[in-house]
Amino acid sequence: MGISDKIEAFINELMRDEADFAEFGRNELADIFGCVPSQINYVISTRFSPQKGYSVESRRGGGGYIRISRIKDGRLTEVKQIGDECDFESAKRIVNHLFDMGELDRKSAKMLLAVLEVIDSDKIRAKALKNALIERM
Repeated sequence: MGISDKIEAFINELMRDEADFAEFGRNELADIFGCVPSQINYVISTRFSPQKGYSVESRRGGGGYIRISRIKDGRLTEVKQIGDECDFESAKRIVNHLFDMGELDRKSAKMLLAVLEVIDSDKIRAKALKNALIERM
C-alpha cells in the first residue's frame, strides 16, 4: 500500500469516526505520515473531489485546517450532471429540481437563481452552481 493509499484510508477512517466529515491540519497530517504537505494536497485533490462525492474546505495560516465532508446524494447527482458549462435555463431546471426535492429552501433557490442569471459566462455559471451545491446552501 502506497503513501497516498494510506493517507486516503486515514482520512476515510476519520470521516467514519466524525459522522461523515474529517477535519485536520495539513502539516499535522504530513507529520503523521512523514511526507511533505503537498502530498496531502495531492491525495485530497485526486481522491476527495466533488465528482467523487466530497466537499473540501481549506483555511490556510497558523490556525488553518482542511475539512472534507460527503456531499448529499441529491446534490451529488446534480453536480455530476452540470459539466464544465451550464446555460441559465439548465441551471434553472437544476435549482428547481433541488427545490422540489427539498434540498433547497425557497429563499436559497431564489437567491441562487438571481446570482446565476446575471453571470454571462456558461463556464463561470457552471462553477458557481457547483460550488453553491457543494457548500450546502
